[in-house]
Amino acid sequence: MHRSSLLVVGTTDSFSELWVSLAGRLGADLQSVDDPTEGSPAGAGAVILNAAGAEGMAVDRLAEVRAAGHEDPIVVGSDADHRIAVELMRRGAAAYYALPADAARLEADVARRLERLPSAPEEEAAPAARSDFDFGAIIGEDPGLLGALDLVARVIPNGRTTVLITGETGTGKELIAEAIHRNGPRAGAPFVAVNCSAIPANLLESELFGHEKGAFTDARAAKPGLFELADGGTLFLDELSLLPLELQGKLLRVLETREVRRVGGARLKQIDVRVLAAANADLQQMVASGELREDLYYRLAVILIHLPPLRDRGNDVTLLARRFVTSISEEYGLPSPSLSERAVTALRQHTWPGNVRELRNAIERALLLANDSIIREENLVLGAMRASMGGPDAAPGGLPFPLTLAELEREAVRRAVETAGGNKSEAARILGITRKRLYRLLAEE
Repeated sequence: MHRSSLLVVGTTDSFSELWVSLAGRLGADLQSVDDPTEGSPAGAGAVILNAAGAEGMAVDRLAEVRAAGHEDPIVVGSDADHRIAVELMRRGAAAYYALPADAARLEADVARRLERLPSAPEEEAAPAARSDFDFGAIIGEDPGLLGALDLVARVIPNGRTTVLITGETGTGKELIAEAIHRNGPRAGAPFVAVNCSAIPANLLESELFGHEKGAFTDARAAKPGLFELADGGTLFLDELSLLPLELQGKLLRVLETREVRRVGGARLKQIDVRVLAAANADLQQMVASGELREDLYYRLAVILIHLPPLRDRGNDVTLLARRFVTSISEEYGLPSPSLSERAVTALRQHTWPGNVRELRNAIERALLLANDSIIREENLVLGAMRASMGGPDAAPGGLPFPLTLAELEREAVRRAVETAGGNKSEAARILGITRKRLYRLLAEE
C-alpha cells in the first residue's frame, strides 16, 4: 500500500462518496475494505471505521480493527450522542466524529495523520524493549516498576499517543514523562511541563491556551499559551485532578481537533503536540463523582501507566538510598559514607509517604548530619515526622485515643499543615493526598 493511504473499514455504504473526495483532496490512495485484515497496518496513514447508521455494531467492529493491528483508528458515524464517543474511546478509538457536523474536523485530523506518516521501513522492526532506552534517574529492580517501564518502552516510539501516568506523590511521574519525550521522536522539540495545582484556576486557561491583547484587564500584549510553546514537542500536564471542570471540555477539544484558540481570540491555530498527563488521585472515582469528565479521562488514558509506591518496591529502597548517597556526596563535594546495618533496616521499615522524593531528602539530610564515614540510624531522623503526627515516637501530649477515623484524618491534616509551616501544597505532599482533598478535610473541621 502507498505510504500516504486512507484505509476505510466499512459496516455500511454510507458516506462512500465522501471517502473518494476526501482522499482526492488530500492526495492519498484510498482503499475501502469490509475485512480490516485486508489493509496493511504499516502502510495506512489513517484508518477510519465507517459506522454510520450502524453505531450499535461499532464496538465489535472496532475490536476487529484493533486486532488487525491498526492503532488509533478513527470512528465515523451519524449519531452525535456523546455516550457513543465515550464508549468508543474507552475501547481504543482515537476519536469519534458525527457527520455531517464534524466533517471539517475529520478532514483536518486525517490530513495531519497523512502528513506525519514516516516512510515505511524495509522490514518490520522488532518491538521496542526497555533496554533500548535511557531512563536516567529511574532505577530499580522491583517487578512492578520494571513492568511499568516495559509499557513505557512500547509507547515511546509512537509520538502521538496520549499517556496517563498515575501513582502517589514522589513516585517519579514527571521523570517518566521526560523519559518518554527524551527517548522518542519528538526529542529535538520542546518539553513543556505545567503543574495544574501551581497556577490559580482563573489564570490556568490563559497559561494553557494563551491570550490576545486586551482579552482581560492585565492583558497588555498577546501571549502564546503552553500548547503553542510545546508545538512539535510534548506538553506534560501534572496534577490533572486539579484541572478545573470548565477547562476540561476545552482540553478535550484541543486533544480531538489539535487546534487552540487564545483567550479573547477568534483564530484557531493548528498545533502538533503530544500530551502526557499525570495524577496522584483516584481519577475513576473522580469520574464517578462528576469531578472529572469521563470522555476526557478515556481520551487521555489511551495508555495508562501506574507507578508503584516505594513501600511496595522491596529492596529498591536500599538500592536507591545507596545511589543517592553517592550522587549527593558528589554534589556536595563530600566523601561518600556507607550505611550502617541499622540505618538500612530503618529505611526498609519506613513507609515513605513521600516515596522516592522523601527518600532522597532523608539521605541528603543524613549526609549533612553524619559526623563520620557512616550514616547511622539516628542521622536519618525518620521518627521526626511520626512524632509530629502523634505516632509511636510522639512525646507525651500526643493524640488522645480512642479517636474516630474522621477525627484522626482531620488531626493529621492540621499537624501536617503546621509541620509544613502553613504551606498546604507541601502538607498535601507529606500526607500523600491531593490538595483538593486536603482542603475538603480542613473545611470539615
